[in-house]
Amino acid sequence: MVSPARVAALLRELDFRPSRALGQNFLVDGNILDVILRTADLRPEDGAMEIGPGLGILTEALLERCARVVAVEKDRRLHAFLAEHFEEARRAGRLMLIHGDAVELPHEVWEGYGARKVVSNLPYASASRILVGLASAPQPPASMTVTVQLEVARRLAAEAGTSARGLLSVLVQCVYRVEVAHVISPSCFLPRPAVKSAVVRLTRREPEATAVLETGYMELVRRAFERRRKQMLNVLSGAGAGPALSAGAALDILRAAGLDPRARPEQLSVAQWRALLAALKTAKGAGG
Repeated sequence: MVSPARVAALLRELDFRPSRALGQNFLVDGNILDVILRTADLRPEDGAMEIGPGLGILTEALLERCARVVAVEKDRRLHAFLAEHFEEARRAGRLMLIHGDAVELPHEVWEGYGARKVVSNLPYASASRILVGLASAPQPPASMTVTVQLEVARRLAAEAGTSARGLLSVLVQCVYRVEVAHVISPSCFLPRPAVKSAVVRLTRREPEATAVLETGYMELVRRAFERRRKQMLNVLSGAGAGPALSAGAALDILRAAGLDPRARPEQLSVAQWRALLAALKTAKGAGG
């Protein structure tokens, strides 16, 4: 099925027109499929989750390599096609096919099914929200191998101090090490997207690294990047940055964290954000 002619024929047979609003671009290159599977490093005992399975091209390959697969498809017609096409795998309990929005999917669903690795050609329209949601789950996946727009891939991997650094970079890198594994030409998809894509590998850091997401890290980073053009002293002491801090108190906290008060949000590393959160908590405890 992994060829432009076969995918086009199947779409005609289903009388299906891909939705630009949903970011539906179907993979038609077998070499890229191989890249995705090699990058994912799947084992026979693994449980995998696929978001936006579309026509089931990657789904079929996952079922050949994994013990079980959770596939989440938002489009009603594609879900119906997948349910019929993979009826045997569903009956055998190897495929859990869910009709719904992955952004709203409770983490208990895929955790309970043992899906510890995410392997997906993510819908372009919602890729960032999906990744942040997975990263902030109580038990984030052990790894994620995803295809996203190249611009999103660069933001995911952006280092501190670079222009691509932003909220997405900091939130995801708190939990995952990020590697852009392969850049993909638009010709590898049908319909062709207007931009290049990339396969990105996200490998989870040590479990204790994720605890900060549950204790104020995400809130702190979100508020800071809402004022990303401000220096950190102004971010902490300005309106909209959380509980009111005087300029003096904000300066003390930044010094305690070892940070330059003149730094801007995109210049801070994940370690520095953690240090800032710890200094904020210490100051709050001392004042309480």
